[in-house]
Amino acid sequence: MIQDIAPHIYHNQFSTAAPQRQDAVLAFSDDGVLCRTAEGRLVLPAVEQLPPGRLWRLFSVDQRGFYLWEGSPPAAPESFSYRPTGKLRELTPDEQLFALGAGESLWRWYSANRFCGRCGGEMRHGATERSQVCPRCGLTVYPKICPGVIVAVHDGARLVLTRYRGRPFTRYALVAGFNEIGESIEDTVRREVMEEVGLAVDELVFYKSQPWVFTDTLLFGFFARLRGSDKITLQEDELSEAAWYARADIPHDHSAISLTGEMIEYFRAHGAPTEKVNIL
Repeated sequence: MIQDIAPHIYHNQFSTAAPQRQDAVLAFSDDGVLCRTAEGRLVLPAVEQLPPGRLWRLFSVDQRGFYLWEGSPPAAPESFSYRPTGKLRELTPDEQLFALGAGESLWRWYSANRFCGRCGGEMRHGATERSQVCPRCGLTVYPKICPGVIVAVHDGARLVLTRYRGRPFTRYALVAGFNEIGESIEDTVRREVMEEVGLAVDELVFYKSQPWVFTDTLLFGFFARLRGSDKITLQEDELSEAAWYARADIPHDHSAISLTGEMIEYFRAHGAPTEKVNIL
């Protein structure tokens, strides 16, 4: 998955350390992120490659800091350009691609919280933690993380695969949806499966989680066994199709960097687990 960057280590502890010459810069504009590619991999500009500007530290990978460019985006240096981030997901997944996803998530949050939602005052960066603080009324806002579920619905030998309706992503997926206020993650699984494909499930087995930084989401992956009828009733405003697939017939057309893709491949190779897959 995209966050699996070993042997590199992602450090997200808050810090106000000053940028060094070789640290990476995440600069966004209406056209995308400032970057280039080399041999199918993402390359972000270093501090020394850009003119002086306001930089705010986001995190580090190993010993290299990643900084957000604030204010008007800089001109692109030679060989760099602004590119839409969605198209970059097809590049080789590595620590740079993950850093872009995490950095873009934080950029969206900072951009959406420039002004206080309670009194309208201009927000400032928190001095001791990752937050936005209103100096006028004291409101403190933290980064948004939306919990959601990915569900591999199976009957032991078959798996339900879906396709989204009206989205740029057209590959096969699993049942998915967001948690609602006051709802447990397990209840989210049951509700989303019933809403999207009209099936009842039980015997939920947790697989693993994934920080899906492209949509500010923390995903919880579950395998869930069919209970009752296997007749699919499609939620047509969400999905364009949903069907049962035997393990040998599962298509390879799915995301290579997502929890969804890993769970599909796990079922293809092993079938559904009967207990938690990873004991940490």
